[in-house]
Amino acid sequence: MSDQSIQAMLEELRQFDTPSITNVVATYPGAATCLGLYNPWTENWYTDQTLRCMYPELGPLVGYAVTCVYSLPDPGFNRLTFADVLDALDAMPKPTVLVLQQKFPPHLAGKVGLAGGNMVSAMKAIGCVGLISNGPSRDVDEVRPMQFQYMLTGITPGHGGQAVQAVNVPVSVCGMDVAPGEIIHMDENGAVKFPADKIAAVLDNVRKLRDEEAERMGRLQKATSAAELRAIFGGHSYVKK
Repeated sequence: MSDQSIQAMLEELRQFDTPSITNVVATYPGAATCLGLYNPWTENWYTDQTLRCMYPELGPLVGYAVTCVYSLPDPGFNRLTFADVLDALDAMPKPTVLVLQQKFPPHLAGKVGLAGGNMVSAMKAIGCVGLISNGPSRDVDEVRPMQFQYMLTGITPGHGGQAVQAVNVPVSVCGMDVAPGEIIHMDENGAVKFPADKIAAVLDNVRKLRDEEAERMGRLQKATSAAELRAIFGGHSYVKK
């Protein structure tokens, strides 16, 4: 598959909201349009309610995951810097999403305004479209016009010393486990991941799901009784027979 066709598919995936992508990836394993890539409850393949979307107006975004871990500086380890994160972003196919796991002590975790305007400007320059993190960040006013998504647990204005501890390792952020190179789809509902070799399958199935739901919604809007609604919903996985 050519890079051009992959890019076209990633762009088309932005036409769909993230819940639709989760439906296709794993939510309804008994549905014909569901790929069943994960056990929906036992595997950490989408984010939980602690993640907040700072710029819902940007709509759905898609990208290849680049990962890193930040925590307090360690005198015994100082080999990595933000420049190494930028190198990893630059080396990954585009667009990218930085998935940043914060590992700070509990009494500091809510006060780490980790990323800001300078970091975002640098990441955006090399094709990164958003940041997902299990902690806060800052400079939301400065980042807003950059058309760069912040998916965070909150906002705080400052921070102290911090350091990169790992780049492109498996991370866990707000209930979602992510490996480098996986595809991230995110919008105001949260984020979901799936393997990069499933891009075509996810897109094909979410197209089918869209058509099925459009037909179902049309019938629901024309129904005039509970009996008609029961008939329309019959067999759907979230309605008991």
